[in-house]
Amino acid sequence: MQYRDYGNTGHKLSIVAFAGIVVKDETTEDSNRYVSWAIDQGINYFDVAPGYGNAQKMLGPALEPYRNNAFLACKTKFRVGLEARADLENSLKLLRTDHFDLYQMHAITTEEDLKVATGPDGALEMISKARNDGLVRHVGFSVHSAELAIELMGMFDFDSVLFPVNFTTWFEARFGSQIMNEAERRGVARMALKGAAHHNLREDAHRPREKCWYAPIEDRELMKLALRWTLSHPITAAIPPGDPELWKMAVEVAKDFTPITPHEEQILRQEALGRMPLFELAHA
Repeated sequence: MQYRDYGNTGHKLSIVAFAGIVVKDETTEDSNRYVSWAIDQGINYFDVAPGYGNAQKMLGPALEPYRNNAFLACKTKFRVGLEARADLENSLKLLRTDHFDLYQMHAITTEEDLKVATGPDGALEMISKARNDGLVRHVGFSVHSAELAIELMGMFDFDSVLFPVNFTTWFEARFGSQIMNEAERRGVARMALKGAAHHNLREDAHRPREKCWYAPIEDRELMKLALRWTLSHPITAAIPPGDPELWKMAVEVAKDFTPITPHEEQILRQEALGRMPLFELAHA
């Protein structure tokens, strides 16, 4: 496993994460097995959220034996501070830990999200206080809007931003480079989502994998190209798909990471051509 710096914090994280949704609706035995396998592969970055069904409940006991050597990231979708605080405390309880290494405002998508979360008594104020209280070590956010990501980074000294670095979305919607460039300019660590996604699905389309709302990459060689492309950007780590089989495949191919070549990037450009991106720019 390769490791990269998480900003200038001193943490070095595995370049692929344990996606918490992997253990959603799994048995205790399988949850323990997936976490143990991840540790054996050298994964030290674990990402989860209350929105992932019962994933926190399953991950907490499975990760507990390894918690001291794990970088645990969690999130809240609540924008009001009191609600976000209750969410944080419940997550700490379910995940059997006394702190989160990274706590994030989850899926900032609309102007209203940003306004409430960053306003008086909002989620950001609560998370800052939780950091002062030792419940949170680092503060970040995940985002589905390039415009809001840039605005947010100008409002607070975030440690990291979690956002899509996906070849189809990058090439077909030109979404991602704006966040990457601004975060790099400000010294904000970049964490990648959807590196092994292929394209978006129409609302009435059948999901090929229950834990993926998009069309995931199922071909190992194409997944290797896509993840290598994502990891060739100046990011710390990528969070693979939540489907257990595809997650394991992503971990295996990422362990052989080498930078993408111009020829290989051209293959991905052709693969993306005409496909529906996961996200669009608000002002294209």
